[in-house]
Amino acid sequence: MRPRLARMRAWVRQRAGARVRAALAAALVVAVVLGVGAVGFVFLYHRQLVRTVDGAATQRAQAVAREIDKTGVPTGVLPTEHGEPMAVQVIDPAGDVVAWSASLAGLPPISPDRPGDGRIRHEDRHPVGAGGMEYRIAALGVDTPQGTYTVLAAESLDPIDDSVEDAAALLVIGYPVLVLLVAGATYVFVGRALAPVEAIRRKVSGITASRLGERVPVPEARDEIARLAETMNTMLDRVETQVDAQHRFVADAGHELRSPLATLRSGLEILGSRPLPDRDRDVVAMLHAESLRLGGLVDELLLLARADEHELRLADTDVDLDDLAAAERDRLTAQHPELAVDVVLTPLRVRGDPGALTRVLRNLADNAAAHAASRVRIALSAAGGRAVVEVGDDGPGIPEAERDRVFDRFVRLDASRGRTTGGSGLGLAIVRELVAAHGGTVRAEAAPSGGALFRVELPLAD
Repeated sequence: MRPRLARMRAWVRQRAGARVRAALAAALVVAVVLGVGAVGFVFLYHRQLVRTVDGAATQRAQAVAREIDKTGVPTGVLPTEHGEPMAVQVIDPAGDVVAWSASLAGLPPISPDRPGDGRIRHEDRHPVGAGGMEYRIAALGVDTPQGTYTVLAAESLDPIDDSVEDAAALLVIGYPVLVLLVAGATYVFVGRALAPVEAIRRKVSGITASRLGERVPVPEARDEIARLAETMNTMLDRVETQVDAQHRFVADAGHELRSPLATLRSGLEILGSRPLPDRDRDVVAMLHAESLRLGGLVDELLLLARADEHELRLADTDVDLDDLAAAERDRLTAQHPELAVDVVLTPLRVRGDPGALTRVLRNLADNAAAHAASRVRIALSAAGGRAVVEVGDDGPGIPEAERDRVFDRFVRLDASRGRTTGGSGLGLAIVRELVAAHGGTVRAEAAPSGGALFRVELPLAD
């Protein structure tokens, strides 16, 4: 039983939000309280009705006893007032009925109880010959010269039972309605109370690295939610400050590195132009290649820094994407003769910067070539007024959980997959920034061949 309850609680925690859990908790508490209250009410209501009947029966028995004291023991049918529901019997010391109400005519004593003089006792009984009806009986002892007589005053309990059943029926009908109303009201009110939290969540979900200046709304009420919003804004202030500092560092470092790199490349070029031993010439060539690679990394960092500061300066001219794709095909074929490069060209023209779009295609093509097993595919098409560029490979592909992260900076999912030592991990980040600057989108998917597929969408030129 305990493992089943544990699984049920785990299921509720996983699938039910705070509003549902609060509504269920309120409904459960109200259901328990109402259940206990309903049972207590029915019990006390029945007890009070019985006390009322006891009081009426005692008064009737005492009235008959007073008549006996005044006029003697009556015999035969007792007179009753109009509409009196009470049934009365007078029992002599021998146990015989000497006087009775018309409703009890011919019946034996309805109770064997014989209290002493002036004493009264109450009980429930089903008198013989009463058709199975249950009566509440008050027995009162009356002392006379002939002995102690007993006055029995009785009233049927059927009206009491009917009244209690009606009250219980109303409670049974109203019980689930009230529980549901409490659950619904709790769900609505908790939802309204959590509305500021939802507003904070929506705002935070839209804050990206390029929108760190935005802040979450702070509710007017000075409560826990307001303090949460203030804490979130304070955290965003710290994050923005740190990110700005990193961007400034990258930009400053890039600018500072350009001059010594240019000097280093010039020196290596001069040194390489002089007659050197073969070993030294190889070292100079290697150092020159590394300086070029380092210069490319600096250029990439500066480009990303300008993108972070919204200072990308892009041309706005007509660009034929099919020409750029054809040029990339020729470049890949020359650099990677072991790969089959398939290109599907469709004449497409967009507005943008030719150099930036060339860099987008080159980065995607180089990424595909680095991870392809034997084939790279570049396809151009148009859909919905947008140019679609797809660059795919037949390599190991990208896990679905990592398809957004590959566009982050300095991310390389598995360096061992590359054909070479790989790049800096900035190529796809640059692709995303440049595509976004042209009003387009880029995303990673699974290629039909099982590898990775990068899909770029750009607005077509008018």
